[in-house]
Amino acid sequence: MPAEYRFTDEVNKSFDRAAKYVDADPTLLAQVRGNNSLYHFTFPLRRDDGSIEVINAWRAQHSHHRMPTKGGFRYSPAVNADEVMALAALMTYKCAVVNVPYGGAKGGVRIDVRQYSVGELERITRRFTFELWRKNFIGPAIDVPAPDMGTGPREMAWMADTYAALSGSELNASACVTGKPVSQGGVAGRNEATGRGVVFGLREACSIPEDMKRAGLTVGLDGKRFAVQGLGNVGYHAAKFLIEAGAVLVGVSEIKAGIANPKGIDLEALMAHRREAGTVAGFPGAGTLPTSLAALEVDCDILVPAALENQITRANAPRIKAKVIGEGANGPTTDDADQFLRERGVIVVPDVYLNAGGVTVSYFEWLKNLQHVAFGRLEKRFDQGAYRRLLNAIEGATTKTFSVAESNLLARGADELDIVNSGLEETMAFAYRQIREVCAEHGDTVDLRTGAMIRAIRKVVVAYQELGIFP
Repeated sequence: MPAEYRFTDEVNKSFDRAAKYVDADPTLLAQVRGNNSLYHFTFPLRRDDGSIEVINAWRAQHSHHRMPTKGGFRYSPAVNADEVMALAALMTYKCAVVNVPYGGAKGGVRIDVRQYSVGELERITRRFTFELWRKNFIGPAIDVPAPDMGTGPREMAWMADTYAALSGSELNASACVTGKPVSQGGVAGRNEATGRGVVFGLREACSIPEDMKRAGLTVGLDGKRFAVQGLGNVGYHAAKFLIEAGAVLVGVSEIKAGIANPKGIDLEALMAHRREAGTVAGFPGAGTLPTSLAALEVDCDILVPAALENQITRANAPRIKAKVIGEGANGPTTDDADQFLRERGVIVVPDVYLNAGGVTVSYFEWLKNLQHVAFGRLEKRFDQGAYRRLLNAIEGATTKTFSVAESNLLARGADELDIVNSGLEETMAFAYRQIREVCAEHGDTVDLRTGAMIRAIRKVVVAYQELGIFP
């Protein structure tokens, strides 16, 4: 990515465009825009071969208008201060858009996970947690990390265990991080939440008849051809759930290669091929693309960039054929590319909304940890009994007789996964309606990204005003 693209600049351009529509004191807007805290630290790692390496790490807390702050932490060789501050800002706006009561944060460790053993990664994670604890940058009411690029449930379990040991007998210690394994206090559905949220959001975007008409598409996801950039957690699950909704996967890219097949790609067969070959290249029946970025330019209806920031630029935007872009990654589209695509009539469903499935379900996990009870445990049996009484009443009042299989299906009470997915679906649907309402306020002269940012800024401004800090 050219040096002129600073991630914080890209985020701030979106903020500045939206802030023009928010009636608030300029000083307050400057507070909302700025990053509150940035902690950069180093620590030594003893490698398995006995050598010593100095590790660089960062944690940014963008906004303290709501506490705790919330955001993932990543392991990546590209991590730097600018990146974590930009991602922390996006987290603030993202939480506000979907009504999750957090300030934004983000963290990262500058390593390539492929170059470290499991033991070395555990030592890095536990030391990272210790450094955050020592500076009061982690805790259920302070700052709650979550998985991101290069991290997952394993790292979250290490962090939670380390924090519990450091905090002594703190009752809510498990709520210090989210994205943990279910057996360690995690919540069902968290692993696939971001990808599922992408599909819920795209379903909402593709359900608006006038928008689809302008884009030259039919309403709904069924039959839509889509391409995805990135086959990590978000990209894979977004593709999986889009296929389940009736869409057809026609293009895929990863770091090493890209492939395309206009007739459709079998996702699970592709994943099996990648596990065996180490790359998507050479997948039977699909053509290999000249570069991994070329998958962005595949002929499709929906494009889901689910990899890194700044992937769609003014240089490649003219070659993008998709009518709808669903930003599964954080900041995949530069500001100038975004404006170009909008002028061309492309619907860009922004990351500040579409990528919020992960933090939404993280919020559910945090609540579960604070409440110390699994969702559905208290009411599932009661609901089952109520549903069975309703079925019995129907049978008594009509000639209908339910089979055992029908009765069991219809009377099933909601378990934790059902409740989590239902909550995520409602969150994404409600937030999209609110974004559309903001756009309608301005005669649809603002795009979805600006509408989402206007909504986010308004909510943060109100929070500061209610704190009595600003008039």
